[in-house]
Amino acid sequence: MTVRLALRDRVVECVPGRPLVMGVVNAGPDSFSDARRLGTLDAQLAHARALVAAGADLIDVGAESGVTYSDLTPAEVERERVVPLVAALAAEGVTVSVDTFKAPVARAAVDAGAAMINDVSGLADPELADICAASGAALVVMHTRAEPKREGFPDYADVAADVEEFLAQRAAMAVAAGVAADRIVLDPGPDFAKRPHETVAVLRAWERYRALGFPLLAAVSRKYFLGAITGRAPDARLASTLAAVLWAADVGAAIVRVHDVAEAVDALAVRRVLRGEAPVPDFDADDDALKWIRSDAR
Repeated sequence: MTVRLALRDRVVECVPGRPLVMGVVNAGPDSFSDARRLGTLDAQLAHARALVAAGADLIDVGAESGVTYSDLTPAEVERERVVPLVAALAAEGVTVSVDTFKAPVARAAVDAGAAMINDVSGLADPELADICAASGAALVVMHTRAEPKREGFPDYADVAADVEEFLAQRAAMAVAAGVAADRIVLDPGPDFAKRPHETVAVLRAWERYRALGFPLLAAVSRKYFLGAITGRAPDARLASTLAAVLWAADVGAAIVRVHDVAEAVDALAVRRVLRGEAPVPDFDADDDALKWIRSDAR
C-alpha cells in the first residue's frame, strides 16, 4: 500500500519496500551511539552534506540525546545548536527533520526551514502539533510511556497493543490540532520505555501499526535491542543495523533512520536488484577496482 507523505512543499509517495533513508546528524554532546562529536557548525554541515551525497533523502538533526544519564538541555541552548544548521541545510535544498520535544525549539526550527518535527515524547506537549499544523511541517509521533530523558519500564499487559492504541490516539490528537493526515508519521519507539524483548515484540507486530494508515518510521540504528541480540557495543552494530533496515523494508517501513547512510543505501539497493525490483545499474566493466584489490609493488 503506497502512502502519501507531505513534507511542507515536498510530496513523496512511500512505496512498500523502498523506504526513505533518514541520516542522523547529532549536534549535541551526549549521543549514546555516536562517538563522532561534531562541535562546530562547519563540521555538522560537512557531515550532513556527506550523508546527502551518500544517498540520504532527509537529514534528522538532533541537539539532545534521549539518554537518561545526562541532564535536560535548556530550550535556548538546544535552539542555538539546531537553528543555524537547519537554516544552512534548508537553504541548500536539503529536507530537514528536527529531533525535539520542546515547542520553542520546534517553532524556531520550522521558522528556519525544517520540514519535519521528530517528537520522541509522543506529543507530551500538544503545542508541537499546533506548530506543525500552522507551518505545514510533518510530524513524527513516537510511542513512549516515559517522560523525556527519564528511564521507565511499565508493566505492559500487551506491549504491542499498547503501542497500537497510543499511536492511534496521538495521531487523532494531531489531526484534531489541524495536522493533515498526510503529514503524520508514526514511530513505534524501539527501546523507548521498552526492554529489549519488548522492543522485539513491538517490531514483530509491525503490521498492526501499518493498519492505522500512516507512514511508519523505523528508528533501528545501533539500538540497544540489537546489542542484546548480538552482544555488541553501539559502535559495532553496523551489521545488525543493516539486518534491521532490510527487515524494515520487508515490512513496509516508509522511513529508516540510520547513522550509516552509505551502507544502508547499498544494502537496500542490493535488496531491490535481487528481488527483481530494479535492474543491475550501468557500470564500468573496465574498472578493475570493482573486481579485485590491487597490491602495488613497493
